[in-house]
Amino acid sequence: MSTKYIFVTGGVSSSLGKGIISASLAKLLQARGFSATIQKFDPYINVDPGTLNPYEHGECYVTDDGAETDLDLGHYERFLNVPTSQANNVTTGKIYQTVIQKERAGEYLGKTVQVIPHITDEIKRRFSLLGETGDYDIVISEIGGTVGDIESLPYIEAIRQVRWELGSTSCLVIHLTLIPYLSAAKELKTKPTQHSVKELLRSGVQPDILVCRTEHSINMSIREKLALFCNVDIRSVIEAIDADTIYDVPLLMLKEKLDVTVLEKFQLTSKHEPKLTQWKEFLGKLKNPLHEVNIGLIGKYHELQDAYKSILEAFIHAGAVNECKVNVVSIHSEKISADNVQQVLGDLHGILVAPGFGERGVEGKISTVQYAREEKIPFFGICLGMQCAVVEYAQSRLNLSDAASLEVDPSTAHPVIDMMEEQKKITQKGGTMRLGAYKCKLKKGTKAYNAYSSDLIEERHRHRYEFNSQYLEQFEKEGMIASGVNPETGLVEIIEIKNHPWFVGVQFHPELKSTVESPHPLFVDFIKAAMDYQ
Repeated sequence: MSTKYIFVTGGVSSSLGKGIISASLAKLLQARGFSATIQKFDPYINVDPGTLNPYEHGECYVTDDGAETDLDLGHYERFLNVPTSQANNVTTGKIYQTVIQKERAGEYLGKTVQVIPHITDEIKRRFSLLGETGDYDIVISEIGGTVGDIESLPYIEAIRQVRWELGSTSCLVIHLTLIPYLSAAKELKTKPTQHSVKELLRSGVQPDILVCRTEHSINMSIREKLALFCNVDIRSVIEAIDADTIYDVPLLMLKEKLDVTVLEKFQLTSKHEPKLTQWKEFLGKLKNPLHEVNIGLIGKYHELQDAYKSILEAFIHAGAVNECKVNVVSIHSEKISADNVQQVLGDLHGILVAPGFGERGVEGKISTVQYAREEKIPFFGICLGMQCAVVEYAQSRLNLSDAASLEVDPSTAHPVIDMMEEQKKITQKGGTMRLGAYKCKLKKGTKAYNAYSSDLIEERHRHRYEFNSQYLEQFEKEGMIASGVNPETGLVEIIEIKNHPWFVGVQFHPELKSTVESPHPLFVDFIKAAMDYQ
C-alpha cells in the first residue's frame, strides 16, 4: 500500500500534548499491525535545539545517528520502542538553510526565491522523506506551535497543498485543541475551539478529526455542537481528558476509537485487534507498586521540569520493572555544600547526579558525590555527574587537591577530565560535540556487566570533555575502575568503585534509550540497589 500521511496541528494553547497524542495514535496503529513513524516540525529558526538553553526548550534529545532534536522524539521512542533519526526532526532553520544553500548553488536558475513555492516545496519534500523509504505504512507529522502563529503559516500552507495533491484517503489532519472549563459558570466552553478551527479554515485547511483536551468529560451535546460548527462528523470529535500518567493516553485514545476513525478515513482494514498486553502489564505494575524509594535528582535546571524529561521517564520505566514507586526529589546543586549535604540528602535511598554544562553548581555536585561515596548510598552519575565523581575521587583519594575538569578550571594542574582531542580545534557550537551512538566494551564481573548481561553495548553521547586516560592507572590502583571502554578509541565510558554497594558513573546518556517495553538496564539495577539500601 502507498504511505498514508497524518498531520497533527494545535490550537488555542501550546503544551496541550500534540507529541503524546501523536505517539499514542502511532502506538495504537503499531499495535494493529501497521508500521508507523512520527516526525516533528518545529517553527523556530534555530537549526536544531542543540544550542538552546534547557530553560528555553527543555532537554535536547539525541538520536543514534547524532541528531540533536526536540524532546518530543523521546516520547516517540518511549512509546513505539523504535529509534528515530535525523529525518524525524525538522526546524524552520533547517528548511531555510537548505533553500538558501540551493539558491547560492544556482539551483533555482536565477528565479526569485519566495516562501511559496520554494519554502513550502522544501517543507513538502521533508514531509514525504520518511514515507518514500518504503519502511512505513503511516507517517505522522506533528507541527509545533499553534495555528495562527506567524512562524507556522508556511507549514499550514504546505499541508493544504499536500492534502490537495494526495486526497482525503491518503492524507488527513488531526487538530488538537482545548475545551476550557469555567468554574464560575460550571461549564465547558467550545468557542475557543471553534475560533481555532476557523483560523485553520482561513488558511485553507479543514481538520478531519478534532482531539479535545479537557479537564471534564465532554457530553454528547458538546460533541454535536463541535461537529456542527467545525464541519466534522460526530465520531471524529475525540475526548482527551486529563490522565494520571502519559502512559494512560494510548488506552484512552483506544476507548475513544481514534485509531478506528483514522483507519476508516484511510479506507484501511486493521490487520488484527490491537496487541497491547505488554503495555497493560507495565501500567498495572506502575499503578500497583509493592515498594517505594526516594531518589535524589541533583541538577541545575530544575526550574523547568522538561530539562530532565528522559531521566524522569527512565525512572518510571525502571520503577515499574521493580514494582516500585520512585519518588524523585529534585534538588538544586547550587543549594548543596559540604556543610549541609547530610541535612539535604539524608532521607534518600539513591542519588543521581544529572548531566549539565558549565561550572555553575559543580561544587554542590562534588559534595553530593563525596557524601554518596562515604555513606555507601547507591550513586548514579550521568555525563557531568560521572565527571564530578572522577574529580571528587581524585581530590579525596588520589590526594590531587587541585584536580578538576578543564571545563570548570582551565588552569588546573591535574585535568582529570580533559577536552577531547578532536574538540580542541572546534570554534562553532552547533552540532559539533561527540554526538550519537558509540560502542562500549564492558569488563566481566563489574556492576555494569551484571546490569547489561552483555560485554558489548552501544549508547548515545553528547559531550566535549572526557576522562583523562593518563590518570587511569592511578585511579584503578585506588579502587575506581574503568568498567566500560570504547573499543576503538580507548575512551573511558563507565567508572565504578569496587568497595561500594552501587557506585556507577557513565559518560553517555542511558536515559535516552529507556522505553516502556525496554527499560534501561542501568536504571533498573540502580532502583534495585536503592531498594536493597532501604
